[in-house]
Amino acid sequence: MSTALVIIAAVTLFALYLGVRARHGHDMNLEQWTVGGRSFGTTFVFLLMAGEIYTTFTFLGGSGFAYGKGAPVYYILAYATLAYVLSYWLLPPVWRFAKTHRLVSQPHFFARKYDSRGLGVLVAVVDVAALIPYLVLQLKGLGIIVATTSYGAISSSAASWIGAAVVTIYVSASGVRGSAWNSVMKDLLILAVVLFLGIYLPIHYYGGLGEMFHAIDTARPGFLTFPDKGSSVTWFQSTVLLTALGFFMWPHTFGSVFTAKNEQIFRRNAMVLPIYQLILLFVFFVGFAATLKVPGLKGSDIDLSLFRLTLQTFDPWLVGVVGAAGVLTALVPGSMILTTASTLLANDIYRGALARDASDASVAKLARRLVPVVALVAVLFTLHGGETIVALLLMGYNFVTQLFPALVCSLASHKRVTKQGAFCGIAVGVLVVTVTTLMHLSVGQLLPFLPDSLKEANIGFVALAMNVIVLAIVSAVTQPHLHPEQSSARTH
Repeated sequence: MSTALVIIAAVTLFALYLGVRARHGHDMNLEQWTVGGRSFGTTFVFLLMAGEIYTTFTFLGGSGFAYGKGAPVYYILAYATLAYVLSYWLLPPVWRFAKTHRLVSQPHFFARKYDSRGLGVLVAVVDVAALIPYLVLQLKGLGIIVATTSYGAISSSAASWIGAAVVTIYVSASGVRGSAWNSVMKDLLILAVVLFLGIYLPIHYYGGLGEMFHAIDTARPGFLTFPDKGSSVTWFQSTVLLTALGFFMWPHTFGSVFTAKNEQIFRRNAMVLPIYQLILLFVFFVGFAATLKVPGLKGSDIDLSLFRLTLQTFDPWLVGVVGAAGVLTALVPGSMILTTASTLLANDIYRGALARDASDASVAKLARRLVPVVALVAVLFTLHGGETIVALLLMGYNFVTQLFPALVCSLASHKRVTKQGAFCGIAVGVLVVTVTTLMHLSVGQLLPFLPDSLKEANIGFVALAMNVIVLAIVSAVTQPHLHPEQSSARTH
């Protein structure tokens, strides 16, 4: 057994221990299992939200996108920064409403805001449809990381099964508390690894960052600028805006808001998280460093760039440390997704649509029983999927972003959007995303009459525009009719 594999196995077992240990001293009822009893302070909430940045996407998608696409990779840095700025105003009212009504999930929020169980069920279905590819992304990344850093001793398929088993055990035992405890270890390790790789590799191979970018520009002219077609400036701007709007619409990120013990936590985090986001630059530097030192990677293999360069540069023990950090970037977000998906199925689909009188105790028991089922489905998709890491993430984003218009309208003081309008808007938006994804349509193909500069926009905006139009029209048609005296009272 190689040194690298020993280190990876040790960190994985310690993560399992921490995840199970996190339940100690707590009765794992529905509220404790899903939102930690709403008792998390600034640090835990910070780490749960930062977990959305530092996933397998960090190690694989970020470095792979830099390796394969060049300048367009900076959209990853821009969109989360914009989302965190938005969170300063968006999250406090969400938290206040959730605390007042003891909510435990995102669909629960929509159902209560619009007084519509049907809307809650729809949101839950959309959430699960988006979360499965996101969980697949984590397991897919885990398989790549372990297979590569173990020098082939563990296959990617076996690694995916093992990772799914680990998160299943500690999610079933501790829920979101297990994710929070492991997020501390994950962020400490990944910060050390990313900073080291991002600084050392450009110096080792090129003599410094400036020299590295000069060498790339000389060898591949235009690689460090936006292309005219494909990942153009228009694509960059539209993708940054679309993904920023969808950032907190992910149900596991939205649910992490409910774990906070007060709303000031979000304002403090909104000031620090954009700075923390800058660490991603060092991941990009590794991808750029690999462009000339590990040439020839194509298709989904671009996601291997960071680890291929690591393997040819360092001793096995250090490869093991890098691999262990990569494993944690899969386990922690994966556990949050697994907790959320199981809660959605039990609380918002089962209780929301089939057994409305089910108790919290029975829902909590069902949610824990669904954890291995969801994990199994994700593993099966992982073993039969060929999309790259970035493609999977962008597809999920287009689904959850359809929830944003209805969420913002629900926070307004004057309720001009009806439950019918919110329901139809989301349904149409998701339908458009599904059709355009299955048919691989672009904005240019769908709307050929647009100026060339707009044809490169992210296709998700077509779905979002249709969502808003339908939401407005249906809400106007379904506004409740007021008696004359009610109308007069409203105007004064």
